[in-house]
Amino acid sequence: MAKANETQENGTRKKPNRVLPIILGVILIAGVIFGIKEYIYYGKHVDTDDAQIDGDISPVVARVGGYIDSIYFQENMHVEKGQVLVKIDDRDYKVKLEQAMAAETGASANINVGQSQIYENAANSAGAKAKVESAAAQLDKVNKDYQRYANLVQDGSITRQQFDQAKADLATAQANYRAAQDQYRAAQEQEGATKNQLNVTHTGVTQRQADVDYAKLQLSYTVVKAPASGITSKKNIQVGQLVQAGQTLFSIVNDNSVYITANFKETQLDKIRNGQKVNVDVDAYPDLKIEGTVYNFSPATGAKFSLLPPDNATGNYVKVVQRVPVKIKINASKQIMDKLRPGMSVSVSVIL
Repeated sequence: MAKANETQENGTRKKPNRVLPIILGVILIAGVIFGIKEYIYYGKHVDTDDAQIDGDISPVVARVGGYIDSIYFQENMHVEKGQVLVKIDDRDYKVKLEQAMAAETGASANINVGQSQIYENAANSAGAKAKVESAAAQLDKVNKDYQRYANLVQDGSITRQQFDQAKADLATAQANYRAAQDQYRAAQEQEGATKNQLNVTHTGVTQRQADVDYAKLQLSYTVVKAPASGITSKKNIQVGQLVQAGQTLFSIVNDNSVYITANFKETQLDKIRNGQKVNVDVDAYPDLKIEGTVYNFSPATGAKFSLLPPDNATGNYVKVVQRVPVKIKINASKQIMDKLRPGMSVSVSVIL
């Protein structure tokens, strides 16, 4: 009877639940597969989501002061290099240019006057030289007459009065010769002084020409042109506004200058090299797949370029893994590049 009851109880006992071990086994196998895949993936990739799109932004600065006369662009408008974007009132600069040109004209006229004086002094010098030669010839003749009269007066062939006259003529000729020499030297000195003055005048003309060039340069600065092709931004000027030299008028985000700055941990840099391919995911365009290339590395960590760089020699030292900016060139079509804007967040994966 007891055996019958025992058999009946065994017949009604529940079978053990095998679903939970199966589920745990599947999870374990999936975890192992996922771990192996991650191990294989990170053995061939270096990832970071601390990355963003950067670009060359050219600030356009006023090089001269004045009132804004005209504005030829709108905010977020594409412009071409060399395109006229802003015009500053140029009337003051035109007046300064006219003044500089008038001063140059006056200095050039002084050159003509100085050149005429040189010609005149050269003629005077030539005349003085001719007088020296004439006086020298006259002195030579009188001196010979004196020598003959000196011999004749000794033997009584001429009177004493004639000899005295010859002696007086000799003294006069000598005085005339010395005077002619002095006049010739004075004419030469005057000619040299005029030439020096002309050189000074030439220097003045050069200075006036430099003033004209500077005035033209200042006048050209009243026309503000685009320094590069790109999209205008940060426009903070209006017509009639007074701007000062050195004031930023607006900025231009340059075309074809978009790149990625990825901040990798310092412990990740040992595997990254220039030229390695990079897969890029843009947060704004999840379906957009972009490829890039590692271009170069920053010479210092990002913390060293901060406004207040950390100083480990002060305070309580806590070791923090630093990040080094890495520049990545983007290899994409123009249509894709036009969608990218500096400041967008991206995730990058360097293929080792």
